[in-house]
Amino acid sequence: MVEANPFIKIRRELHQIPELGFKEVKTQAFLLNYIHSLPQERLEVKTWKTGILVKVKGTNSSKLIGYRADIDGLPIKEETGLPFHSLHEGTMHACGHDFHMSIALGVLTHAVNHSVQDDLLFIFQPAEEGPGGALPMLQSEIMKQWKPDIILGLHIAPEFPVGTIATKPGLLFANTSELFIDLKGKGGHAAFPHHTNDMVIAACSLVSQLQTIISRNVDPLDSAVITIGKITGGTVQNVIAENARLEGTIRTLSAESMAKVKERIEAIVQGHSIGYQCETKIDYGAMYHQVYNDEKLTNDFMEHVSKETDVQIVTCREAMTGEDFGYMTKEIPGFMFWLGVDSPFGLHNSKLQPNEEAIAVAMKVITSYISHLGNR
Repeated sequence: MVEANPFIKIRRELHQIPELGFKEVKTQAFLLNYIHSLPQERLEVKTWKTGILVKVKGTNSSKLIGYRADIDGLPIKEETGLPFHSLHEGTMHACGHDFHMSIALGVLTHAVNHSVQDDLLFIFQPAEEGPGGALPMLQSEIMKQWKPDIILGLHIAPEFPVGTIATKPGLLFANTSELFIDLKGKGGHAAFPHHTNDMVIAACSLVSQLQTIISRNVDPLDSAVITIGKITGGTVQNVIAENARLEGTIRTLSAESMAKVKERIEAIVQGHSIGYQCETKIDYGAMYHQVYNDEKLTNDFMEHVSKETDVQIVTCREAMTGEDFGYMTKEIPGFMFWLGVDSPFGLHNSKLQPNEEAIAVAMKVITSYISHLGNR
């Protein structure tokens, strides 16, 4: 087993250079520098935009096993106080992608320095946080040439203790879609509201109406979420707003519910356009397919971890989390699992501090399972 300490150091170095989707220039250079420092005899390295694909030739391969790690950061100002805090102001690895990359490099190092039976493909994917790198990467000529037979991935989980991983067969992560709604009316002086169409009033009404979709149009036994996380409107306190903008997200556990929710959003927005005599525009931005874990592979993985490692395996519930890894599991049999990192602060929190001891846990589980797959 490869020693974890060097990869804790790598994680800290990567933590300092978070970059947004398709802008991961320093991150790609860092990863390539490390990959090129490894013995190259069994490696083939290709780049795609700011992503990287590394193929490791096995000794007696019958299949290609893929392992995916996402590499981008988030537009969040870090507040951890760590000595290795982000050096890129306003950008942070607040979703654990620094962990994901260092773990992948650890598993890659093990594969290079030990005999592995099957060919392996390490996918360092950009833009998971947006606008979505998995689907275009999957559709690239490189991935068509190197399409894995099996695909694996993990995501850190602050709520689980170190030494625990969690997953389940079937649906793991929800269908997700961004939501942007623009309203344009007629602004004017605050003293003469009857000469205007106030878009702040229209936006406030729209937020309330959107929540009725979940309570009145979605099956209570199903699950869906509409969250409006940002509202902007107007320019100054004594001018009635001509423009307003809502920014949010939609999460559903089924594709059918996603279609229904969008249908109702469009109807309600159209009603506001008539009722408030304004122009409206809807943009769904990036949309991610659900992560659906292959039942046979996931059960095999859970059984292997339970019997062959000292790591605790937990059957978890599905989550409303979005992950563009779902596009990969849609096309390739595979699964994703949660890695316990025991942090009091959750994902996308400016104070997220995952426990670095989890890096060794993940490396042990993945290398063990890849070896197991080679013997099947």
